[in-house]
Amino acid sequence: MSVNLQKGQKVSLTKSSEGLSKIIVGLGWDEVEQEKKGFFSFSGGKQNIDCDAFALLLQGGKLKSNPDVVYFGNLRHASGSVQHMGDNLTGAGDGDDEQIVIDLNSVPAQYDRIVIAVNIYSAHSRKQHFGMIKNAFIRLVDARNNNELCIYNLTENYSGKTAMIFGEVYRYNGEWKFNAMGQGTEDGSITDLAKRYF
Repeated sequence: MSVNLQKGQKVSLTKSSEGLSKIIVGLGWDEVEQEKKGFFSFSGGKQNIDCDAFALLLQGGKLKSNPDVVYFGNLRHASGSVQHMGDNLTGAGDGDDEQIVIDLNSVPAQYDRIVIAVNIYSAHSRKQHFGMIKNAFIRLVDARNNNELCIYNLTENYSGKTAMIFGEVYRYNGEWKFNAMGQGTEDGSITDLAKRYF
């Protein structure tokens, strides 16, 4: 049965699901309907909000090298343990907008946590932010049977925030756990957010 998480809540993944080895991290969001601004507004003028999910593989809580960032430009970690399933340019439609698959058993021992975050592509130049997004969530699914393990719905007002640290999958005392974070930032790119972990 899926656990509905609150911000800051931690849950064990491997303890609650025996034999768990591979998880699908699903991320989703919807664009808030923008009001038309008068008689001459054209629906074709609306810019889609392009959110990009990415994973940072950390050693001792630190990002050691660029290849440890898995995103639309580097879809698979060198170890094969983390794979991004591809970029969604609009966030339209139901369900997961982007997915990252983590093979927990294959994550090299030196990596202790995997941060899952999303940024809005070219947010500053396009004047876009997470206040223009609704129904954002992160969920973890058992890849063996597609059973949802937990979900965290981000309900705060993130107006002015251009990137979001959704959560982290981490090792603790020999088990894998998930921490629901929901931390908004004003970082303008994946690179900018990644610098927080150098």
